[in-house]
Amino acid sequence: MPELIAGCGADVPSDQHWLALNTWLRDHRVLWQYVPFATPEPEWCLAYSATARRLGAFDSATCDFYEQHPDQLADLLSEDVPALAQRSSLIRLPDLSGADLSLPETRAVDMPGRKRLQAGRFAGAIQPLSHRVLDWCCGKGHLARTLASTAPSGVCGMEWASSLVQQGNALARRYGDAVTIHGQDVLAPSLQMPADTHAVALHACGDLHKRLLTRSVQQRLPRISFSPCCYHLTRDTRHSPLSHFVSSQSDRLALSTRESRLAVQETVTAPARETVQRERLRAWRLGFDGLQRALRSSDDYLPVPTSPTHLNQGDFSGFCRWAAQTKALNLPAHVDYPKWQAYGEQRLLQVRQHELVQHLFRRPLELWLVLDYVLYLQEQGFQVRWGTFCERESTPRNLLIDACLKINQTERQGLR
Repeated sequence: MPELIAGCGADVPSDQHWLALNTWLRDHRVLWQYVPFATPEPEWCLAYSATARRLGAFDSATCDFYEQHPDQLADLLSEDVPALAQRSSLIRLPDLSGADLSLPETRAVDMPGRKRLQAGRFAGAIQPLSHRVLDWCCGKGHLARTLASTAPSGVCGMEWASSLVQQGNALARRYGDAVTIHGQDVLAPSLQMPADTHAVALHACGDLHKRLLTRSVQQRLPRISFSPCCYHLTRDTRHSPLSHFVSSQSDRLALSTRESRLAVQETVTAPARETVQRERLRAWRLGFDGLQRALRSSDDYLPVPTSPTHLNQGDFSGFCRWAAQTKALNLPAHVDYPKWQAYGEQRLLQVRQHELVQHLFRRPLELWLVLDYVLYLQEQGFQVRWGTFCERESTPRNLLIDACLKINQTERQGLR
C-alpha cells in the first residue's frame, strides 16, 4: 500500500498521488459509496456511531456552514475518523492563477457575472499564448473573446448549436474581437482540428473533454489547456480510464456513472432562490418516498423522474399526486399530507447530515479522475502542470490541466 503523501500537485509524481488517492478512497468507500437520499440508515452509521451521533445533533444552519467549509468539517470529524486528517494533504494543489483578464462588464454582453470572472481567471492562468487558439465547445465564445486580445494569431471556436455560433460571431464582430466560431459536432468521427493550435476548454463536460484530450493527442497539438466538468456525462455506464497506468491497476476503484457524479455535486454559486426551491423539492421527494413505502409495505426507495417545472408553484399534495401517477401507484382517497410533508422535511435534515460525510470525498474523487488525464498526457509525451486557476468561491470546478507537447528528434525531423 503506498504511503499517504505530505504534499501533492507539483511536489509528488502523478502516479504516486493517484495511488495514494485510490488507496484512501477504496479503504473508506463505506463512507461515500452509497446514496443518502435512498438510504435512511447507511452502513457506516454502525461502524462510526460517534460520527453519526455528532452529525445527528446538527441543525440546518450548522449543515449550511459545514457544506461551505468542508476542510473544517474534516478537522472536526477526524476526532472520530482519524483517516479524515489525511484528506488535506491528498487534495493540496499548486495555485496556477495569474492576472485577472476578465472582459470589462460593458463588453461582456450575455455573459453571466461568474462566467465572466471564471473566463478571466482561466485566461490569466494560461498566459503567455504563442499559438492560434482553438476554443472547444465554445458556446457564444465567452472564453474565446476573453482570450482574443492576448492570442497572437486570434481565436477560432467550435460549437455544435447553430444559434450559439451565430450569436457568438455577431458579438465578436460587434466588439472587433479576433474570433471566428465554426459550427462543428466535436464528437463526429471525421473531426479534424486545425494544425498547430492551442486547444482550450472551460468546463467541457464528460465525453466532450475526453474527446478534446484524445483528438488533441492524436493530432499532436502543441498545447492543451482545459478545466474539466461533469465527469458523469458520458456514454459509458462505468468509468473508463484513459491512461495505461490507471488501466493497469488491478485494485483501482470501479465507479458507476452515478458515483462519478459525486465529484461535481458541490455548489457554491447557486442563487438563494434556486437553493430554497431545490431543497423544497428534495423534501417533497423524501415525503413522497415515506408515503410510498407505507402504501406499498416495502422499505425500498422508488425513483421518481424529474418533476415538471409547473409543480414548483404548487404544493406537496399536488407533487404526490403527480409522482404517484408516474409510478402507477394508487393513492387512497384520504392521505395525511401534512404528516408526510413533515416527515420529508425531517428526512431532508437527516440526508443533509449524512451527505456531509459523503461530500468530504468529492474533491479527492475529482482529483482521482483528473489524475488519470494528467497521466495519460504524460504518457503521450506532454509536459503537464495542473492545479487551481481560481478560488473555490468563484467555482468549485477550478482545476486546470495545462499540457505542452515535448517534441522529440523524430517529430522535429517530420516537421521540417
